[in-house]
Amino acid sequence: MIIVCGEALFDVFSDAVSERDGADQDAIALTARIGGSPFNLAVGLARLGAAPMFFGGLSTDIFGRRLAATLAREGVDIAAAPRPVAATALVMVDVDAAGVPTYTLYGDATAERAVTVADLGRVPSDAAAIHVGSYCMAVEPVASALRALVTRQHGRSLIAFDPNVRLTIQPRRDAWTDAVAWMLPKTDLLKISDEDIAHLYTGMAPAAFIDMALQAGVALVVVTRGGAGVLAATAQLPVLELPATSTVVIDTVGAGDTFQAALLCWLSRHGLLARPALAALDRDTLRAALAFAGRAAAITCARRGADLPRLEEVPAT
Repeated sequence: MIIVCGEALFDVFSDAVSERDGADQDAIALTARIGGSPFNLAVGLARLGAAPMFFGGLSTDIFGRRLAATLAREGVDIAAAPRPVAATALVMVDVDAAGVPTYTLYGDATAERAVTVADLGRVPSDAAAIHVGSYCMAVEPVASALRALVTRQHGRSLIAFDPNVRLTIQPRRDAWTDAVAWMLPKTDLLKISDEDIAHLYTGMAPAAFIDMALQAGVALVVVTRGGAGVLAATAQLPVLELPATSTVVIDTVGAGDTFQAALLCWLSRHGLLARPALAALDRDTLRAALAFAGRAAAITCARRGADLPRLEEVPAT
């Protein structure tokens, strides 16, 4: 079982019709869609044939009920998810002409933040992997709860981490860099984007970040670079570079979540979801894993929003 920890929320988009000439200039039509990086990841894992569990605060409000129902319908186990009496977070998504989104959060006492150390008893200790990341690692009290979970599971479960930096949600850069610094020695699989590196470490090249992460103790470091492809390395393998899978990009919402879901699923199916296996990866095996993840992410990029693919949709080669 892979346990995904973090936020589930609603992404809110402006309807283009409301922005056209002649439309009511005093109103904006909005469309709300289920989302949140960990939520997307959990759904992606289920669609790709894994057995995920979601550990994150799910409100009892109308939005939280829809999130819980969707997770269950997709095949994600929500037995561990706390159900706090707090509102669901709403995030405004503004997608630019290139399909790249920016995010603005509305609300700061919302359900995803309300997870505490007292909730950790819900989480099975025999999980194959624990995935943490996104802004729940940079806001309290949930960040402290997830750190406690990582400490408990370190050495028991594979620890996967994707910072998924959102400075519009947590504007304190030091909150993010502190989270990354704390996580690196405890992380087995790190997936990070080149944009995240640029946000956190001004002027640092991806290769330099990879060196830093490996020296801190990460077993496998993967840096996604959008259309420029992906870099990956272990302590035993020098940096491997793969080009991006060719596709017509509609938008990139959910692409990173898809990549991580597909990578975790591929590793699980091949019996490699453990730190010793990651450390011992050979070049061809790593290339195959990254290529599968890239093909899955390309499918999401060719769709509107975070519509992650199912296993049968992803070409085997």
